[in-house]
This record gives sequence, structure tokens and C-alpha cells, in this order.
Amino acid sequence: SRDGAATTATAWAIAAPSALPSPLSTRLPAPSLRERFGVGVASQLGPIEQYDVGQLGAGWYLDWGTNLNPSRPHGMEFAQMVWLSGGAYHPDLATIEAIAAKNPGSLWLIGNEPDVIWQGNVTPADYARSYHVIYNALKKADPSCRVAIGGVSQPTPLRFQYLDMILEAYRDLYGEKMPVDVWNVHAFILREEKDSWGVDIPPGIEATSGTLFEIEDHSDMEIFQEQVIAFRRWMEEKGEREKPLIISEYGILMPEEYGFDHQRVRDFMYATFDFFLTATDEKLGYPPDGNRLVQRWAWFSLSDRKYPTGNLFDPDTRQITPLGMDYAHYLSRFD
Repeated sequence: SRDGAATTATAWAIAAPSALPSPLSTRLPAPSLRERFGVGVASQLGPIEQYDVGQLGAGWYLDWGTNLNPSRPHGMEFAQMVWLSGGAYHPDLATIEAIAAKNPGSLWLIGNEPDVIWQGNVTPADYARSYHVIYNALKKADPSCRVAIGGVSQPTPLRFQYLDMILEAYRDLYGEKMPVDVWNVHAFILREEKDSWGVDIPPGIEATSGTLFEIEDHSDMEIFQEQVIAFRRWMEEKGEREKPLIISEYGILMPEEYGFDHQRVRDFMYATFDFFLTATDEKLGYPPDGNRLVQRWAWFSLSDRKYPTGNLFDPDTRQITPLGMDYAHYLSRFD
């Protein structure tokens, strides 16, 4: 519930830290400041090279796909994503292995919102099977790769139930704990109700409703913070605290006519950046990163026509938007 936010031991402040803690000697050290900030790129509107993304100062991006020769403008890291749909995945294993071998050390996301019926739409058992095959193929091709679970749409009790079912299915199928190098989640605030707006009910779960968010909740920072804390708490309960957490997609999907004007979106974006950079918890956070809750995040999106409210660049002119300039301004303080 939202009430838990008031009682959490998590500490955070508005001001960004003046210096990051030195990474401890671990397999996955803390990212640098710039490496934390990412963005989602809708490749169907054109490759990232068509935008002057150097203006943003971001350190990584994803485009919801895989690439044998990904562009790395201004040194940006590219996160590979294998697309899962039902019990199938794309690309095929041979292609996945070839990409992994040519791009050692890459971050791989296995699926995108498998919990959403009009996105991945993957049952827990199907997810466990696909993940097992892909994870082992990746590790065989590139032992140094980092494999992340596909991000569910939001950290809510209904989505935790879905993740619990995936972990249980994996153990039932393979007799061992599901191996996850990097935990990953999306951080939207959307209604969970059958045949309503929002993200509906995850496949494999018999329910008609979950958390009944309203449109006005979509940019509520108290809810946002509580959801992120809840995910870290869930990780700790599963014995996964010693893993990085990334938020590979989040932002504002609601249109301006619903009350989400530029100032409101900017204020939300800045508040999330402040929170990500400073939220720590000595019992839940990632120890190699000064117990920060979140290690990396990707704003939605660089440029999109269906959900343009959060656009950092204009999809037609390829020019930076006022929100993009806000993003760049935030990062410029660390130059």
C-alpha cells in the first residue's frame, strides 16, 4: 500500500551527491555517474544516429531489440533485448549467440513487459522456459555477459505475484534457483483492471483487478518511490539484494490534455533523477553502490509518436525538445 512510504527506513535527499562512493571489489561494480542515465530509442522512427544524442549526456540506451553491430554514439552503451512473445522468442538462438560473442560483456534484457497482455504476454512457465534456454546460450557464447530479467510494467503486488510464479516455475522445471545477474523493472503507475486502461492482469493470474491507480496518480512521486523501495524489499526477501537493479523504462505516458504539461513532466523527471541518485537503504540497497536502491535507469523515451509526452527529441524534425534540454541541463551540473 501507499502507506508504507511514510514508514520506510530508506533515506533520500533532493540534492545530488557531490561524489559517488568508490566501487567495492565485486563482480558488478557501481556504474559511473553518466553510465546511470539512459534512454529508450524507438528504432522504427529511425536509428539513434539520426539524433544529436550527445546533447543529452546520457550513458546508455536500448531500442527494444538486438544488434550485431550496435551504434555507440558518444560512448553510449547499448543494452541488447531478446523479444519474448508467448512461448516464442526473437531472434533465434544462433543469432543471439553470434551477437553475444561479438559484443562481450553486454547487458542483455530477456523480454519486455512479459506481464502485459498486449506486450510480451508470457505465462510464468513459458517465461521460465525461454529464460533458461536464452540464459544458458548467452553464457556459453559470452561468459562475461550480464543477463537481466525482463522488466514487468510496474512493481505492484500483482506483478510481484507474477514474478514469484516465474521463480517457482523455474525451480519446478530445472530444480534450481533462477540465475539473474541484473534485476530489472519498469516503473510506471498504471491501472490494473481487466478490460480497463492501464496494464490489465498478467497472463497466468486469475484476477479481475489489482492496484486501481487513477490517471492523476501517474506522476505521483510518493507512489513512485514506494514502488521502487518495494521492489528492492522483494529482492531482499528473495536473497537477491547483492544484485544491481535497473529501471529500463519509465516516464510519463499520459497526454498533455490530461494535465501532464511540460512543467509537470519536467518536475517528475527531475524528482526521479534526484531519488535515483540519492535513495539508499542499509538493509535493502546494493552494497557495492553505497547501498543505493537503483543503479541505472532509462527514460521513455528519446522520440515516440504514440506516447510523445516524454519525448526528448522531436520525431519529425529530429531536434531536441524543451524536455530534452531539461534532461541535458540536469546532467550538465556534473560536467
